[in-house]
Amino acid sequence: MPLRLPRPDRHGRLAADRYGWLAAALGAVGLLWRIWLTTVGTPPTNSDEATMGLAALHIAQGRDLPVFFYGQHYMGTVEAYLAAPLVALAGPSVTVLRIPTLLLYALFLVLMYLLVRRLFTAGLAVLTVGLLALGSDRIVKNQLIAGGGYPETAPMVAGLLLLTYLLVIRAQTRWYAFAGWGALFGLIVWNHWLPAPYLLGALVVLGSARVLTRRTAGLVGAGLLVGVLPLVVGNVQAGWGENSLAVFLRLGGAGTDAGLWDRIVGGAWLGLPLGMGLCEPGSCAGWSLWWGPVVLVLLTVALVMAVRRLRTPGAPDPAGRARAAIWLVLAAAGLLSVLSYVRSPAAADTPVESARYLSVLSVSLPVALWPLYRLARASGRWAVPAALPIAALTATMLAATVSLTGAVGEYRTDRETKAAVLAALRERRLTYVHGGYWTCNWITYLSAERTTCGVVDDRLDRGLNRYPGYWRPQAQAVLAPVGSPLDAELARRMPGSIPETVAGYHLYPAPPPAT
Repeated sequence: MPLRLPRPDRHGRLAADRYGWLAAALGAVGLLWRIWLTTVGTPPTNSDEATMGLAALHIAQGRDLPVFFYGQHYMGTVEAYLAAPLVALAGPSVTVLRIPTLLLYALFLVLMYLLVRRLFTAGLAVLTVGLLALGSDRIVKNQLIAGGGYPETAPMVAGLLLLTYLLVIRAQTRWYAFAGWGALFGLIVWNHWLPAPYLLGALVVLGSARVLTRRTAGLVGAGLLVGVLPLVVGNVQAGWGENSLAVFLRLGGAGTDAGLWDRIVGGAWLGLPLGMGLCEPGSCAGWSLWWGPVVLVLLTVALVMAVRRLRTPGAPDPAGRARAAIWLVLAAAGLLSVLSYVRSPAAADTPVESARYLSVLSVSLPVALWPLYRLARASGRWAVPAALPIAALTATMLAATVSLTGAVGEYRTDRETKAAVLAALRERRLTYVHGGYWTCNWITYLSAERTTCGVVDDRLDRGLNRYPGYWRPQAQAVLAPVGSPLDAELARRMPGSIPETVAGYHLYPAPPPAT
């Protein structure tokens, strides 16, 4: 008799397809939302993004192969290398910097769906993608602005954890899977150290799973050397005093002497809702702040659940243990990321903008939802009480997303202002000007270096010039935002000079030499 192969379960396959198509539809909405925002100049570009753009421009022109973000010897330039071909093809613009970040966001959704479906359930995977499709002001800034270290970090961490799980359960055993794991690990180390808790967790899980033989460990090591090679080269060139670890530690301690309570308030009470996409542009409503402690409690409960799963007598199958181990990594790394941020002075000094340091927490979103989702899906008296917080979280994130439309007009005006300033400089044939940090680099980048700008501080002394080659003591003019401290200093030094007003800026001719 002919061999009869078992027929696939059509019902199960259709159910799986429904989850996949639903996640794809939600992800497409999230991507279209971000594409539309990009077309209307939201979020606005800034000098940090322009610095990455200048690195991409120099790569495209073959002038430089920067290892670190200019003027900051600890953060990699992955975004610059991704954007360089587009800059070479289409010239400098904000759009060519945002195309790679849009693609990274789409990749993040795919990786998170695959990861959550493997670790939890297809339903939670769809819910996770749906929530990640929403995008408040802080969230889209983290995901779209190519300012270094944020748009690419979350997808790389999600990819590393997914590959870790596949290697541990032996779903992937080819040589390139082990080499790829090492290369991705090294790439993340070079790019940014914010996800260090996730990296440590992935390393521990893989190392303790007994899948590393002498051969596979060698492949991981070889891949790691390839991924981390730019960091090694950059540190050798920088010297001991300016190596990336020393710089990163100095930055972590820089700031005011804010007390612990101020850091807790700025880092957890305000920072968590901002970092999770629960707030309006630049502010958080009083009731939304309560999500900070709620998220901490959920992560703690998830951590306890993972530990209990791993310690339960009659341990689960290897795949079950691997899932519980990654749960533990997601929960513990999320909590450690919050703790690390709370210890930083930035949590108290600039809590709104510094909430970007919690951007990697989006990877831990599913494990925070898991305790509630599990109860909501189970029949019993706790189903409805558990579903209500999930519904409230979704509604809060949706409201924060919708609130961003109210800032689009302001952000569009910002783009028009920059265009008007560039046009004025071009009409006046100004090739070298001075300005503040948040003015200079976007002028240099968006003008394709036809007008370069040297940074001065509010006293007209030499400021933070991330690319030293742009600095010259004497400029043709100084550009200062109207009413800014720099504007006041220029008016004081040149009382007889009447500046031109250009789109919200004062343009002062023939300024005194800056030191």
